[in-house]
Amino acid sequence: MKDTAKHQGLRNQLVSVLQEKGIIDKNVLEAIRKIPRHLFLNSSFEAYAYQDKAFPIGAGQTISQPYTVAFQSQLLEIKKDDKVLEIGTGSGYQTAVLCMMGAKVFSVERQNELFKQTSALLPKLGIRPKHLTFGDGYKGLPGFAPFDSIIVTAGAPFIPQPLMAQLKIGGRLVIPLGEEVQIMTLLIRKNETQFEKHELGEFRFVPLLEDKN
Repeated sequence: MKDTAKHQGLRNQLVSVLQEKGIIDKNVLEAIRKIPRHLFLNSSFEAYAYQDKAFPIGAGQTISQPYTVAFQSQLLEIKKDDKVLEIGTGSGYQTAVLCMMGAKVFSVERQNELFKQTSALLPKLGIRPKHLTFGDGYKGLPGFAPFDSIIVTAGAPFIPQPLMAQLKIGGRLVIPLGEEVQIMTLLIRKNETQFEKHELGEFRFVPLLEDKN
């Protein structure tokens, strides 16, 4: 679990790349500057960990490209102690970014292998989400709702109704929508029944699957 000055230098370069691509949220940039992304990857990818690329992490899943992580995190407009629901814990890198930004993170992962791996890794890095669970992301976590914001880290064909229900009024839901290519979609809950929708460009994600594995 080594994190060296060289790694830090590569992270600083990555932050510069993200700023050039339009990421301006200082909390997001600071989190990416601090978190050792190479420790979330298979060691064979360590040399590439700070390139702006996605990589496989096992169970047919990927660790998202840093720009995508930063873009989604920025859309959430996180304030300290916000309750954030994350659908798709994956490697735990996005979870770590949210925690570092001061959020109380509740995260759901449907792949048992990844859930076990990430549950063991995060505490070793001093990262403590409020709640990690193995389960079906489509259902959210009604027992902990409502949430200040919800982030979905996999492509979804539609917006799961339970997630909309678990968002508090004024809250933000960020979800990549679509089959082959996804449109990053932001929903802002205006009141009990109305949501304001923004579409923010194309991204590519692994699919959000229903049920547990």
